[in-house]
Amino acid sequence: MTIKEFVAASKAALAEEISALERKPHLVIIQANDSPASDAYVRGKIKDCGEVGARATLCLLPPTVSEEELLAKVDEYNRDEDVDGLIVQLPLPKHISEAKVKLAVTPEKDVDGFHPLTTFIPCTPRGIIDYLTEEGFPFVGKNAVVLGRSEIVGKPMAKLLLSKHCNVTVLHSRTSEEDKAFYIAHADLIVVAIGKLGFLDNRFQYKKDAVIVDVGINRNEEGKLRGDAIPDLPVALQTPVPGGVGLLTRLALVKNLVIAAKNR
Repeated sequence: MTIKEFVAASKAALAEEISALERKPHLVIIQANDSPASDAYVRGKIKDCGEVGARATLCLLPPTVSEEELLAKVDEYNRDEDVDGLIVQLPLPKHISEAKVKLAVTPEKDVDGFHPLTTFIPCTPRGIIDYLTEEGFPFVGKNAVVLGRSEIVGKPMAKLLLSKHCNVTVLHSRTSEEDKAFYIAHADLIVVAIGKLGFLDNRFQYKKDAVIVDVGINRNEEGKLRGDAIPDLPVALQTPVPGGVGLLTRLALVKNLVIAAKNR
């Protein structure tokens, strides 16, 4: 099943689940940046909510907003009983602490899964695991390589794969090229999230039955979206960019929203 087919089927199931609820789940998105990429992400999230019958509200603040004002707005929605899920769209203006904002969102509404006390799985790792599970990937005892150690993708991805009983290796900017080549050559699953256009290419060797999940979002010289891996590597399955992990991430957000609504 392609990612687009998986997302469409999952949305249909979510729509049916939401139609049975007494009230529509309500997501609030706070955006305080002037980023075309963020604008596109937010439009996608609002569109997803509409397609499954959930509500979505965009709170658009100017990039000049103070940290105090932004935190006050977060607190307002934390206390609003009509709001089930609350996310603050990244990136934030440089004068605002991302760490403070992540801690400010109450764990019960933190459908992005960023708060240290949240019960929600971060959306990108959750979306990836859900899709690989649907595809029948046999996690137990498999060698998984995660390229990147960010707080949003790399680290939670590694933790989630460990919970699925994979042998997990995290590679990063300080890993030698020799070691990268070794671990990639022995990997059953490679999740690449480093933001380097075409980093995974034919200089590496891959298992024929390996799976590559490409989280990277980059633009090539022609301005087109491309991933951290070049297309059509010699593996069993490789997720596309665009039309890949981004769709899975947005789907996972809606799934977390429904859980938040039910919990409340």
